Amino acid sequence: MKKQDIIESFNKKLVIENYSDQTIKNYLSALKLFLEWVEKLTVAKVTEKEIEEYLFYCKIKKKYSFSSMKQIIATIRYLYLNVFNKPIPKALDLKLRKPTILPNVLSVSDISKILSVTSNIKHKTILLLIYAAGLRLGELLKLKIGDIDSDSMRIHIREGKGKKDRYIMLSENVLVLLREYLFEGQKGVILWQH
Repeated sequence: MKKQDIIESFNKKLVIENYSDQTIKNYLSALKLFLEWVEKLTVAKVTEKEIEEYLFYCKIKKKYSFSSMKQIIATIRYLYLNVFNKPIPKALDLKLRKPTILPNVLSVSDISKILSVTSNIKHKTILLLIYAAGLRLGELLKLKIGDIDSDSMRIHIREGKGKKDRYIMLSENVLVLLREYLFEGQKGVILWQH
């Protein structure tokens, strides 16, 4: 199978299985890197040792993070299982140990300081929504007025990570600020439009 045929077949299968556009992009990027590594070999005949060497190269030379390594392993597993219709090589039967790094989280005091120096009502509303509701930027950008349910005090997040819908709690503070923002003449316009 030629390199381009492998990429096309891989892409088609991901699309059919309804993977998100971002996941497909990530998988294809990882696939192309792997195919470049084994370019001189027949891809379907790559040995366990060569796969192990590639993973070692990614970790030590390229200094890939935990999540990047997971992506590479998942990509190669998918390639063998779904494109080549072959068993997953044993070299990919790994359990990566997740690093225990605590995220930097802003304190309530830090958030209060940021909000106190933000005079623009639109910006203040956006910041409070992201922080209080735990929204990802992409989720905020898709948010519409109809997604905010003040009766049940929740926000409907549509097609979040992994194209999944979910509900999150709407705090009273966010609701007050949203009403103030909308009352000041925005007429139901979503937050990120000018």
